[in-house]
Amino acid sequence: MLRTLYTRLAAGLFVLLLSVGLLYTFISLYSLREYSASVNQTLHRDLATNLVSERNLVREGKLDRVAVEKLFALYMTINPSIEIYLLDPDGRILSYSADPSKIKRNQVSLDPIRQLTNNVGLYPVLGDDPRSHDRRKVFSVTPVPTAEDPEGYLYVVLRGEEYDNAETMARGSQLVALSAWALLISLAVAMVTGLVIFRLLTHRLTSLTRLVQEFESNNMSLSPRVTWRDRRPLVRDEIDYLGVSFDDMASRIALQIEQLTEKDVQRRQLVAQVSHDLRTPLAAMQGYIESLRLRRERLSPYEQDRYLDIALREGRRLSRLVEELFELAALEAREKQPAPEPFPLAELVHDVVQKHGQVARDTQLELTLSGDPTMPIAFADLAMTERVLDNLIGNAIAYSPAGGRIEVVVGQVDGLPQVCVQDSGPGIPTRDLEHIFDPFYRGQVSDGAGHAGLGLAIARRIMVLQGGDISVENRVCGGAVFCIRLPMYNSD
Repeated sequence: MLRTLYTRLAAGLFVLLLSVGLLYTFISLYSLREYSASVNQTLHRDLATNLVSERNLVREGKLDRVAVEKLFALYMTINPSIEIYLLDPDGRILSYSADPSKIKRNQVSLDPIRQLTNNVGLYPVLGDDPRSHDRRKVFSVTPVPTAEDPEGYLYVVLRGEEYDNAETMARGSQLVALSAWALLISLAVAMVTGLVIFRLLTHRLTSLTRLVQEFESNNMSLSPRVTWRDRRPLVRDEIDYLGVSFDDMASRIALQIEQLTEKDVQRRQLVAQVSHDLRTPLAAMQGYIESLRLRRERLSPYEQDRYLDIALREGRRLSRLVEELFELAALEAREKQPAPEPFPLAELVHDVVQKHGQVARDTQLELTLSGDPTMPIAFADLAMTERVLDNLIGNAIAYSPAGGRIEVVVGQVDGLPQVCVQDSGPGIPTRDLEHIFDPFYRGQVSDGAGHAGLGLAIARRIMVLQGGDISVENRVCGGAVFCIRLPMYNSD
């Protein structure tokens, strides 16, 4: 029940209001008691003086004890809320109007009496209550018979036992009931108002929670159908900021999950392809070596050499595949980083073409170099760029038929140095163009000579790391053309 934010806020509001209400009730009752004592003492500050003068308690400069006794008896009947005590100059109680069985003190402190006498405007001043060892009450006092010749004090407790009993009864019935009703009504009104305000403040959080739950129910693979931006295009406060941030986060997570799913599929395909490409040369090597071992006496020296040559060729093929796998893994993990330097790209291309010239002539291919040798200075890794050019020219030689022509063209595009390798092979099927740079992708055109489809993937990764680009398209006259573009060296 207390799991939602709204319920917790409501419970917190109730506890807060209840605490405030109880504290307010306590403070109000205490303040009312103090206020009542102050008013009572203010109204009756001259009561003791008036009693002395009106009831003729002083005759011929002496205190009339008989008149005092009559005064006690009279006020016990007509005004039971006060208690009158006659004190000597030291504060000892000489006589009183209260019930003798209720008197607990023989003496009261004179400090409150002097304080009230010396500072009439200081209210309330509490004095000792003769009916209790620790209770203090407001009082009225006057020296008797006179202030100039005091023989004692007339000490009037303004809130006597009868007053306490009446106050207790009132507090136990009407006052308590009235305070309780006032407290309950105040709490109810404040609670309802607070709940309405909390609902207005938290309804957007509830909407955001629903968006999160919907996203979670879809395994976080699909973005919410209705985003926070659709509901509130403008960011006005922190909740809107959280909603917009959630939209962006959900989109990124969904995209990443989609990419991870795609990567997982590619990984499975990669494992399957690697297993196939590794198994093929291994099986060939094992087959020819076993045949050579079992049939060596029946094989001619020529056949033995041929078997060994085939096993050696398959071993080299396997070694090349493993090296390419390690190279691609290092590039993907960024363990192998380029070391850019300025160099003339035209000279590098010329050297690579010369290196592949003999292979092209052996396969009856024409390998030519043309273009603008004054192209801008490139800024890239020399060895990595040579690796890419070797791969592109090697592929062109492998896929071009005898008597074909391979042309390497140097130039610039948008101020960037560019090299294009054009072959006269069968070209690349349209459906294979977008996958031609994927690892192990060979498409429909494959010579079956052990090309595992890693060379172009390595070439693209190298170009990306260098800040360059590689592209492919089919030529109108037949064949394919691969182009690389490198960053230009800026001497500034």
